[in-house]
Amino acid sequence: MVRKFGFLVVAILVLASICESAIFNPVSESHRSAALEIFSPSDGSFGSLEETYEALRTFEVLGIENKPDIRTSACASVVDTIWSTSSPLKDLFHALRLNGILKCELNNEALGGIASRLKDSLNDANSLFDFHYSVGGLVLIKDQISEVDVHLEDADKKFRSIKALSQSDGRWRISSSNTESSTDAAGIALETLAGVISLASSEIDQSLIATLKNDIVKLFDGIERYEDGACYFDEKLVDASRHQGPLSASSSVVRGITAFAATTSESLNLPGEKILGLAKFFLGIGIPGSAKDFYHQIDALSCLENIRGSIPLISSFPATVLSVTRKDQFKVRVSTVLGSASPPLSVKLMQIFTSGSKDASVVDQKLKFDADNAVHVLETLPENVGVGSYIFSFEVILDNPEEKKNYATGGRTKVSVHVTGVITVDSSEIAILDSDLGSTETQKKLELPGENAISLSANHLQKLRLSFRLTTPFGHAFKPHQAFLKLRHESGVEHIFVVGNSGEKFEILLDFLGLVDKLFYLSGKYDIELTVGDSVMENSFLQPLGSVELDLPDAPEKAARPPPLPVNPYSRYGPKAEISHIFRAPEKRPPRELSFAFLGLVLVPLIGFLAGLLYIRANLKNLPKSTVPATFAFLFHLGIAAVLVLYALFWLKLDLFTTLKVLGLLGMFLMFVGHKTLSHLASTSSKLKSS
Repeated sequence: MVRKFGFLVVAILVLASICESAIFNPVSESHRSAALEIFSPSDGSFGSLEETYEALRTFEVLGIENKPDIRTSACASVVDTIWSTSSPLKDLFHALRLNGILKCELNNEALGGIASRLKDSLNDANSLFDFHYSVGGLVLIKDQISEVDVHLEDADKKFRSIKALSQSDGRWRISSSNTESSTDAAGIALETLAGVISLASSEIDQSLIATLKNDIVKLFDGIERYEDGACYFDEKLVDASRHQGPLSASSSVVRGITAFAATTSESLNLPGEKILGLAKFFLGIGIPGSAKDFYHQIDALSCLENIRGSIPLISSFPATVLSVTRKDQFKVRVSTVLGSASPPLSVKLMQIFTSGSKDASVVDQKLKFDADNAVHVLETLPENVGVGSYIFSFEVILDNPEEKKNYATGGRTKVSVHVTGVITVDSSEIAILDSDLGSTETQKKLELPGENAISLSANHLQKLRLSFRLTTPFGHAFKPHQAFLKLRHESGVEHIFVVGNSGEKFEILLDFLGLVDKLFYLSGKYDIELTVGDSVMENSFLQPLGSVELDLPDAPEKAARPPPLPVNPYSRYGPKAEISHIFRAPEKRPPRELSFAFLGLVLVPLIGFLAGLLYIRANLKNLPKSTVPATFAFLFHLGIAAVLVLYALFWLKLDLFTTLKVLGLLGMFLMFVGHKTLSHLASTSSKLKSS
């Protein structure tokens, strides 16, 4: 029980303190396993061309080789879409993107015809999506085959047409007729303009590019930020049917900025801290539940992995709980968002903050690089670090200053670190003191933590004293978060007292004379229990110490009564009390002989009826002789017999509702066959009279 309690205290308090500073880890095997589950083909297909591309693109970025083989069906869809003259621009765009991954068998004639069609659609483009699909398709053709001419002669004009949809805050409109702007459209516009620059047959006017760079700066001015440093682009809800969440909008912007940075020779001077914040946002999501969100996350991280001039470097920590007992070392791993190796760099521990205090000690200690495990290791803890909770502030410094133009480190990073250890408990004793003289009447040593079964006795004129001392592995005094003494009366009433800290010693003195009201004047046996726990104390314990027999005076008339014992909330789920019910005694029934006699009397009329038929010699000559009428007549009499049998069954076992259902069916049957029989008899009678 002691071990379970210690583990529970450590787990809860460490979790609460770690939540103060989020830790971001690069893409790992869990993402690869989740991708195979989320992108699962149905009937050999992922669905539409767009969904198929998103699945294969995710597999490609994550480096998954053991992926579903849908090449045959996907290439068939790609070829059909490209050769079809009625395919929408959107389908053509996604077909070309998918072909870039699958390398389907397409000749120059097919791609040349698509290029000509895409160029024509640019002249009639009315919305940002029209420009995006047309320009994006031409860029894809350029990347897949060099023999097809995809260059734009009037690139400046197309650039200005798209730029006309921009807004002053960095957002963009979908079309000139739509007055609402969005962040998602800004990312699409940047990606489209990057395509126009790459397709231009001559250099684009530099003033247009400078204006576009200014729009990017304005867009980043409106970025949102979390307390943990993660940044994201929010989307205004202007149209619920086309609304994009922060993940989709941020992914769109990152995709557009990456494409634009790759096409221009000038530096965009992107804010490294915000680029790193975007990386933290995508990594902090974990593993999204939907295929669309998963694609947006992985595709955005792939763009950040290759963005020119601002590749973010992520610092991850294999462990932030360091055990002095196990001689754990603080380690920092620096990599890109997809887990690739970082350029040569150093990690320095700059400052250490004590948890809950603003004071910091300057360390400026360089961590040793372990090339085999690709981690930076703090071999020994600084002298001022003992068992407790701290905030380490460290800085990533690139060895080559020129690499600052390519990577974003984000300045100093803070992380919560918890140094744990086994706390030594010594000088533990419990004693009964005389109230007047203060002399010790009974004193016993305690083994904490350990088995104790002391037995004490005291009256209301005496005191109980408990004391112990806590020491860290470094020899320093230790003050835990929890130190409680509990007295539980044999009736179940509990009293909890906080054990105070007097310098290097923990001590509590219970004066029973002053506690008689709180103890409700209850004499008898009290169990003693000590609780000592802390998030960094590896041997936290909840320890029964024994019992004390108290002799308290009788309660005065107006003294407070003990509170009712709390009801266990789980008791209502336990077994219920057995319900005993006395049923009404059955009414007295007549003798069996009388019942059988009554049954015989009931059957007498039926027997008399049959005997009467025989006596009066009933005329059966009118029964039909031909086959069909005779059959109806037989069925009619059989139906009457069935009704009589039904009455008998009702008397014996059937209930009223079942009997009425069957009787209704028999009634319809009798009405039909009886009508046929009587119709035949009437027809026969009329023929005899006419003859």
